[in-house]
Amino acid sequence: MSSKTILLIGTVDTKSDEVAFMRECIEGAGGRALVMDVGVLGRGGFAPDIPNTEVAQAAGVTLAQIIDGGDENTAMTLMAQGATLLATQLRAQGRIDGLLALGGTMGTDLALDVASALPLGFPKVVVSTISYSPLLPPDRIPPDLIMVLWAGGLYGLNALCRSALSQAVGAVMGAARCVVAPRFERPLVGMTSLGSSALTYMKTLKPALEQRGFDLAVFHATGMGGRAFEALAAQGRFVAVMDFCLQELVNHLGGSCVSAGANRLRVAGRAGVPQIVAPGATDMLDFPAWGAAPASAGDRPRRDHNRLIASVCIDAGQRSAVGRAIGERLAEATGPTCLLLPTQGVEGWDRPGQPLHDPEGLAAFVESARRHAPPNVELVELDAHINDPAFADAALRVFDQWVADGRISRGAAT
Repeated sequence: MSSKTILLIGTVDTKSDEVAFMRECIEGAGGRALVMDVGVLGRGGFAPDIPNTEVAQAAGVTLAQIIDGGDENTAMTLMAQGATLLATQLRAQGRIDGLLALGGTMGTDLALDVASALPLGFPKVVVSTISYSPLLPPDRIPPDLIMVLWAGGLYGLNALCRSALSQAVGAVMGAARCVVAPRFERPLVGMTSLGSSALTYMKTLKPALEQRGFDLAVFHATGMGGRAFEALAAQGRFVAVMDFCLQELVNHLGGSCVSAGANRLRVAGRAGVPQIVAPGATDMLDFPAWGAAPASAGDRPRRDHNRLIASVCIDAGQRSAVGRAIGERLAEATGPTCLLLPTQGVEGWDRPGQPLHDPEGLAAFVESARRHAPPNVELVELDAHINDPAFADAALRVFDQWVADGRISRGAAT
């Protein structure tokens, strides 16, 4: 395998020994380390490839100005801006094959900015003293980020620290060597869904779309999946989307941590991506099964999917609000948009006899979605459940028509 170059980011002024150790590990594994110093306290024990003065300059200031400011939060924010700009330039120029960053809370804050600016699928590893901590807001964690706990790494090298740092090097080197970068040779359709116990349309639609010459990528709509879906839509990777599971929108509106952020159901539309949308699982509010349900859940019926995630059925008023929110977000779309509205149910557990069956809530949602559908949206009501064959058939009819009239391209996205 050809040698891989890893962008190694750290504060060389305070972590010279640690950064030097990681550089040695990268070289020992047959790679090359391109060291970027983001420290602001002075010079370290060796000369980095990209000095902190260059990082500050990329942020539009001098290192002296950053130091003279006297505020460490502002200083690291500016260094994050410079590091992000330089990292994205290096990646665009093909000069790096992976990212490896290390830090405590300050370094992790900066590393998350840099990692988030690099595209999905580009190898990225962060060694942090707060890996997987609740201090890390989900919307700042790249969906494909690898994190390694920097055990015993607050100050100086030791046996535990060397173990963590060397494993992180192995992770990024392995990823850089083994990654099969997506080529997007066939037109790619993005789809959202849940597991097949709740939503089953993907089983029909995947082979049908592949027979038509398209690839289908299905994203698990449990927070990080929706964020990856929207990020790729913003990058122009999809020729169309079938956004059929909007549970992350419900979670955001209901205050759940199982959220893809405030821009869910906005990004693809704003980017002009042709979108066929359906309200899959919009009757449920998710939350960690090991914790308390959000206050907005009240005493509604609950279903524990496993020991990690549970759901409660939202009431008719909340479902009306979801219908309105869907309409408001679809109104922002600049490309072809269709809302498929199955009037007999939106996920497997809302059928008669199932724990989340709620005909009153479903009726309230359907009425609200119908009333708030904006003029730019083609509304297609279906006397069917979202898991019925009739729903998949309707989705394919819209898709085929859009292909026929040129609204969906048969060529791969940019």
